[in-house]
Amino acid sequence: MRVTVFDYGAGNLHSLAKALAAPGIEVRIEADPVRSLDTDALVLPGVGAFGAAAQRLAPGRAAMRLALEAGLPCVGICLGMQLLFDASDEGEGQGLGLIAGRVERLRARRVPQIGWNSIEAPREAPADPLFAAAPLALAYFANGFVCRPTDPATVIAWSRHETDRFAAAVRRGRTVGLQFHPEKSSRAGVRFLNAFVAQATGAGRIGAAPPHHEEDPR
Repeated sequence: MRVTVFDYGAGNLHSLAKALAAPGIEVRIEADPVRSLDTDALVLPGVGAFGAAAQRLAPGRAAMRLALEAGLPCVGICLGMQLLFDASDEGEGQGLGLIAGRVERLRARRVPQIGWNSIEAPREAPADPLFAAAPLALAYFANGFVCRPTDPATVIAWSRHETDRFAAAVRRGRTVGLQFHPEKSSRAGVRFLNAFVAQATGAGRIGAAPPHHEEDPR
């Protein structure tokens, strides 16, 4: 099975590729947005500026959106999650528009948010299959901007920085956006990424029972 990381000039690709690696999984890095779609699962990585990333995405924007709408599994991490939305206050350019809404600056005194923060599941809905397979209560964030979905039903996890409650994770179909960095969130975060790959490639059963014990990732 092939997992492709779309390289739009983001950093931290080596540690992300290492976290995605698993037996039977080929991880590759591809700078062409259209060629990156020749894969079993797509990863939009999480370091960089929205404007520059949107510019690199532009030549394949329509093709990528069609592929995700057709069911290509995808995980967007931090900036990668923000690229799933329409546009951002951080910079010019269009996101994929797969999830309606806009990216806005955190409403807080201390910006950016850097460090560990808690993740809360929506009270009104059952746990998303990914969180059910790999529970994650704490994760590492490094962000000054957050996503504001038009439809709150797309939110599968929330977090809070100071008084600003924001979407920590969203889903549409087989596409998941994560505002946090699972590859930097210790062993629990790596297990979370592994669960995404397993579900995306059919190696794991969606909704599999969570482990009996979760240690403190710090």
